[in-house]
Amino acid sequence: MAFANTLADRVCALGPQDLTPDAIRWGKVAITDTIACMLAGAGEPCVEALERALRIEPTKGPCLVLGRGRRAGPLEAALVNGTAAHALDFDDVNKTMGGHPSAPLLPVLLALADLQDVSGRDLLLAYAAGFETACKLGRAVNFHHYEKGWHPTATLGTFGATAAAGRLLGLDPQRMTMALSIAVSFASGVKANFGSMTKPLHVGHAARGGLFAAQLAREGFTAQDAAFDHRQGFFELFNGAGTYDPEKAFENWAAPLDLEWPAVGIKRYPSCASTHSSIDALLELMERESLANDDVVSVRATIHPRRYPHVDRPDPQTPLDAKFSLRHCIARALLDGAPTLAHFHGETHREPRVLEAMTRVETGRFPPDAPEMDNQLAAEVAVTTRDGRTLVEKIDQAVGRGPEKPVAEEGLRAKFHACCTLAIPRAASERLHAALSDLENLPSARVLTDIAAGKAETPRRAEAAR
Repeated sequence: MAFANTLADRVCALGPQDLTPDAIRWGKVAITDTIACMLAGAGEPCVEALERALRIEPTKGPCLVLGRGRRAGPLEAALVNGTAAHALDFDDVNKTMGGHPSAPLLPVLLALADLQDVSGRDLLLAYAAGFETACKLGRAVNFHHYEKGWHPTATLGTFGATAAAGRLLGLDPQRMTMALSIAVSFASGVKANFGSMTKPLHVGHAARGGLFAAQLAREGFTAQDAAFDHRQGFFELFNGAGTYDPEKAFENWAAPLDLEWPAVGIKRYPSCASTHSSIDALLELMERESLANDDVVSVRATIHPRRYPHVDRPDPQTPLDAKFSLRHCIARALLDGAPTLAHFHGETHREPRVLEAMTRVETGRFPPDAPEMDNQLAAEVAVTTRDGRTLVEKIDQAVGRGPEKPVAEEGLRAKFHACCTLAIPRAASERLHAALSDLENLPSARVLTDIAAGKAETPRRAEAAR
């Protein structure tokens, strides 16, 4: 049996029994966080440029473009909302995928929720199916896939989006096989474009591609079911001989769901996740030692070699570039504490005090014999003070990176409202949060876009009016 057949069977076999309490809890955390990031990213220049290129009119279609006051066809809405979800690089991450699992999924699910009757529990199950697909594929191809230069959020995210869409469209295993095989020809995204508008476009493209593949398969469109394991298929072309193991995708499939463990990492800072452990280490050290910027002569931040290349940007040229500069993010934390959305807008990366602080920051990678080589999420920060001390802080992973060190509930809520209120009023943000908190019990998931569009006051009132 071809890989696509087995994968389709597994995706279609997932059922309500797989939505354990932990899966529901983490699913709601991730969906809530992603919708907030989507709303926050809606006003970014890359989203505005994309909308202009698509010539989206205010009432062109049935699906909401969140935060833009427009509606579009499902494929266009998925493309724009997916780009918005990743525009600020504030969306969730996953260890096995090596990327951002939720951003390619939610635009698809919200578009389909606008098109058809989908309960909150239906949406959660489709989300879990897409999450499992993308992340378990990560087990088959990583970390060679990641280090080779592919952007797993885009490549693997395309298959996650396809699986999620296929579940809501009711595809049977045969048509799901076709959808996943069609999606092989849509998967793309290279890390060379990190730090530019094209990185978030990867996500929009993955969301659109996944939805399109599922829609095509529903209509009887065909592909080769050997599209993954053919000698010129996905595994050989994207990885190469000896660098992948398809069977790993099915080891412990849904036992547990990747959504349960290692679950999702929620980002506390709107910068590349590879900068977060170093930021945490610096902030912990400064708080413990009661240090201020003026007390610090120099900082050296060291991270895993796998993480270092795409954040080795000593002279960022744009706000997007600055998100991927470890040197810049450490300088900003030294000056202002936890980096915020406001720190990556306009010309903030060129502020004289930021440029001065960057001259005091060095970055590097762990040597091959370092004990931290066993942990790609670790970081070490060494600070030299004006009174001659050298202080060192080591950290195994950033807060929020997984269930071991979760973001506190108040932190999740604060991030949600800070993001949402960039696009919608606080009252609507509160209503949206309440609906998402009860997602598994919503009769119709369409209420989420209704609230975001300003159409509903409460989930129950919205449902009663239907």
